[in-house]
Amino acid sequence: MSDDEPDYRFTLANERTFLAWIRTSLALLAAAVAVVQLVPDFGPKPLRLAAGLIFAGLSLTLAVNSHRRWRQVDRAIRSGQPLPRTWMPAVTAAALTLTITIAIILMLVY
Repeated sequence: MSDDEPDYRFTLANERTFLAWIRTSLALLAAAVAVVQLVPDFGPKPLRLAAGLIFAGLSLTLAVNSHRRWRQVDRAIRSGQPLPRTWMPAVTAAALTLTITIAIILMLVY
């Protein structure tokens, strides 16, 4: 290993994190399809559609930004800079909180 190459463990950890975000994105996409298409008794269609759109939008956001984040972290690791902060966990938590709230309302009302 040359002196200018980072420790491979950091590079592989960054890749595993990227893949975890991609898996989360795929799971959210599956949830979007399921809530809209597979559970018609789970409340009125407009509320199911709202929950599905939140899941799908979050899925798209994570998929797009996971590569961007991987690239930023790789660049920081290779240049010896501090890792950049990310807003993805906060956005994910907020969107899931909203969707969970909709699901709870649907379960209690319908």
